[in-house]
Amino acid sequence: MEKYRLLHELLLERGVLAPSWLCPSEPIAREDLERVHTSRYLDALWTGTLSEAEIRRLGFPWSEELLVRSRASVGGTVGAALAALEDGLAGNLAGGTHHSFPDHGEGYCVFNDIAVAIRVLQARRRIQRAVVVDLDVHQGNGTAAVFEGDDSVFTFSIHGEHNFPFRKQRSSRDVGLPDGTDDRAYLEVLATHLPEVLEAAGADILFYQAGVDPLAGDSLGRLSLTHAGMRERDRLVLEAAWHRGLPLVLTLGGGYSKPISATLEAHVGTYETALSVFR
Repeated sequence: MEKYRLLHELLLERGVLAPSWLCPSEPIAREDLERVHTSRYLDALWTGTLSEAEIRRLGFPWSEELLVRSRASVGGTVGAALAALEDGLAGNLAGGTHHSFPDHGEGYCVFNDIAVAIRVLQARRRIQRAVVVDLDVHQGNGTAAVFEGDDSVFTFSIHGEHNFPFRKQRSSRDVGLPDGTDDRAYLEVLATHLPEVLEAAGADILFYQAGVDPLAGDSLGRLSLTHAGMRERDRLVLEAAWHRGLPLVLTLGGGYSKPISATLEAHVGTYETALSVFR
């Protein structure tokens, strides 16, 4: 959990982001969460009555603080999406909680912030179509499940085939990679599929789940990308959006390196690359 505070501090310390660019996240309203999540699940979170099995699956003990933080994280992605429609690029220094399903949380994901943000934008008639480019090392199974069969949202995931979740869902397009995949192989896959995905999606906005756990040495990753490879990954996605005039929303996603400094450097690299492309 400390990476969220440390990343915020590091981005400001290095001048990657200016203090005036940062806005606090407002907790999302329950009525907006209901656009994706079931009333039963929300009732259990609001009242602290998740079952022991649900808590184990989520990975966090329930608390009032967890609920407030999770609502604020979703609010941050909604705010970033609205800002991206105006400015072309915006990000949430949290979010990317792509393992949350409509009726349960799992893998440390309470709510699915990207799914909620898409539904909010659609409900407000700000967009019709969206594309999710999920490059976290773990498949965005919750996001895939939310939008399966919905032609207005294209979900694209490149992930470790043999990593969590061990029961994959069906994205619009999935590419599972073997353990140990390096920069060259990863970037070839991304460069091959990304143009086809964006063409097929016909989207009004791109949500980029920019998890940095494909980094070599990540304790939960199993892939072997270098920091240079991660920056090139980000550049390919960001330039593709830029050249299409496609507003892009950055969400943080996973990163579990030990020491944590490697994870922080990778997340900083995403923001530095984003600013270099969109400037």
